[in-house]
Amino acid sequence: MVCRSIRGTALNWRKASRSQSGNECVEVTALGPSVLVRDSRDHAAGVIALDSTQWNALLSAIQSGDLDAR
Repeated sequence: MVCRSIRGTALNWRKASRSQSGNECVEVTALGPSVLVRDSRDHAAGVIALDSTQWNALLSAIQSGDLDAR
């Protein structure tokens, strides 16, 4: 699900500590039972809301290298 607006909601966005000061990454935050993901360079593009199953599948794919560019 892509959300274009979450106005009026104070969120604590975080990005990976390894990204340092770079802006070519994504940011994540929790909102109720969902994990929201957004582009760190384009906040206006909206967010993707993932449930816990989707979030765990994404983390697993990242950790296994399934999403690495080849």
